[in-house]
Amino acid sequence: MLVMVSRCERDEALDRPTVLSMEPPLEQRLELPTDRPLTVADLVDTPDDGRRYELVDGRLDVSAAPVGLHTRAEFRLGWHLINAAPEEIFEVHGGPGIVLNDTRTAHRVPDIAVIRTEYFELPYQTRPPVLAVEVLSPESVFRDTEQKRREYADFGIESYWIVNPSLEKPGVSVLWLQDGRYREVAQVYGKDVFATDVPFPIRLVPEWLVADGPWKANIGGPTEDANGSGSSGTAANGTTGSEGSG
Repeated sequence: MLVMVSRCERDEALDRPTVLSMEPPLEQRLELPTDRPLTVADLVDTPDDGRRYELVDGRLDVSAAPVGLHTRAEFRLGWHLINAAPEEIFEVHGGPGIVLNDTRTAHRVPDIAVIRTEYFELPYQTRPPVLAVEVLSPESVFRDTEQKRREYADFGIESYWIVNPSLEKPGVSVLWLQDGRYREVAQVYGKDVFATDVPFPIRLVPEWLVADGPWKANIGGPTEDANGSGSSGTAANGTTGSEGSG
């Protein structure tokens, strides 16, 4: 279909004023201070609307409430970690607030964190968890893989898992802190079994973070047989081989 626009119509369109959005900044709309950096104390005034309110250098960083596969993967992994964690030593928390600096102007809320019970604090954590987990959403890829990777390393979180809740290629990237920076020690996808003893012994099959079916029975992978042999998998040191072999 051919659409014709006359010169007169074109000139009239060019003469129309451009309407610019005059919406005030989010801090102003939430009636938060705009004359100083925000701190975690200001977050009590943010609405309980399902969104995640974090702070980066005293500025709000707001992300949408997770939906769909993100929430499924987050719930299943949290459940699996809770069942594997020695309860007298570790606690597994969903969405704990973590204060990253002394001025309390840096605040992150990982999807999941494993915290030493002896270090648990109220209302926010001020010591590094032993593990932080972020589940990717389309709008969080840069935040989770770049910004939080740097921030969590600077804060001293020993282990960081990044989960991709894709139906086509579900996966987990495992990073360990070495000399102040994260080093990727494993990437595990689909039906592969990931095994680690950091922060405690656990086995994980990424497919069952999102797939329909008996996920509770399969999320830890197949049970080793009497000879100690198991399925092919990836260990946290980045090597691949037969799990359970001596």
